[in-house]
Amino acid sequence: MQKNKTLKGLLAVSAVAAMFGSVGVHAQTAVGSSPSQTGTSSTNPNQAGKTTKEGAMDNSNSTGMENRANQSTKSMGSSSSSTSKSSGMHSSGSSSTGMSASGASGAAGATASGAKLSKGDEKILKDIAMADMAEVAGGKLAQSKGQSSEVKAFGQQMIDDHTANLNEVKTLADARGVTLPTEPDAKHKAMAAKLEKMSGTDFDKAYMKQAGVQDHKTVHAKLMADAKKAKDPEVKALVEKTEPVVAQHLKSAEQMNTAKAGTTAGK
Repeated sequence: MQKNKTLKGLLAVSAVAAMFGSVGVHAQTAVGSSPSQTGTSSTNPNQAGKTTKEGAMDNSNSTGMENRANQSTKSMGSSSSSTSKSSGMHSSGSSSTGMSASGASGAAGATASGAKLSKGDEKILKDIAMADMAEVAGGKLAQSKGQSSEVKAFGQQMIDDHTANLNEVKTLADARGVTLPTEPDAKHKAMAAKLEKMSGTDFDKAYMKQAGVQDHKTVHAKLMADAKKAKDPEVKALVEKTEPVVAQHLKSAEQMNTAKAGTTAGK
């Protein structure tokens, strides 16, 4: 019995000791873990604080970046807008330049094909046309009424050269709205009527003197003056082109007229 009591007592003491030991270990573990937790906790608050601070900085930075991004976007937008406007202005400038070039081209075209001539230039065209028609009419008379082959040949040259020149005058006059005469003037009609009544040697002499020499001398002098007076470039060019042809006709007519006069004197 006594042994049993003693055994029970020992067991009880052991149990109590185990309990206290367990509590001690638990307490120690709790204490050991508590500082760790405290440290962790203190670290965590610091870390949290740091995180919070860094987070605030990050947020600030992020916000700043967003703001900068927005500003950059706005700046890019403004730049694009400026570029677009600038391009528009350049494009407009190009268009204006294009319009200027087009205007210059149009003006040149108008001058070349539609600009109205001055009264002086109109008269020059009409006078050249009148002279051409008179020489063509005289040349046709030489073909039908002339006796010598030289007079007939001269008459044919007048038809060919003055018809070609008259066509150029008509082309320019049509482009500029100038109405040309359609028949020789009264003076040339009277001369043609007089020549038509002649024949043979008389016709040859009269034709070469009047249509050959006198008319070409008058027309040549007028062309020389018109070359200085003409204002329109194309009218001036036509005058300068016609003048040497008329000068050659005059030279030929003078030589033929002298020859005919010598032949008549010899007879």
